[in-house]
Amino acid sequence: MKWYNDRLKELENAESVYSLCGDDCAVCPRYAAKTEEELAATAEFWFRVGWRSRVVSTEEIKCSGCGSSDSCAFGLLQCTHEHEVKNCMECGGTKCGIIRKMLEDSAKSQSACRAECDTEEEYLMIFRAFWEKQKNLEKMLSK
Repeated sequence: MKWYNDRLKELENAESVYSLCGDDCAVCPRYAAKTEEELAATAEFWFRVGWRSRVVSTEEIKCSGCGSSDSCAFGLLQCTHEHEVKNCMECGGTKCGIIRKMLEDSAKSQSACRAECDTEEEYLMIFRAFWEKQKNLEKMLSK
């Protein structure tokens, strides 16, 4: 995504913001996109990678963090509400079956994402956003 590549230096220095599942929202394109054009490009990228079955609207792709919508692709938002915790590390962490499945499912899209990235730097930033979950969850546990 051109806009994302144009902002890599800015994103590189972004302070991490962790989601329930350990994603680093600060560098996630859905969270970092600021304009309708950036959101539209992100929606197209999500479709090409296979994270959506169609190109969704900019309103649907926009994310302002966990809890900004009523659903979570991995079922974590619902689970934290059921267990009355702020994040997954408060109740079982990486031993949880939902977390283990989420980590497995997340890994499956990695090669498709790499193929759709315009540059290696873009891929590495998206890797930081989505595939350092385990490390980020462990950081959350140690706090």
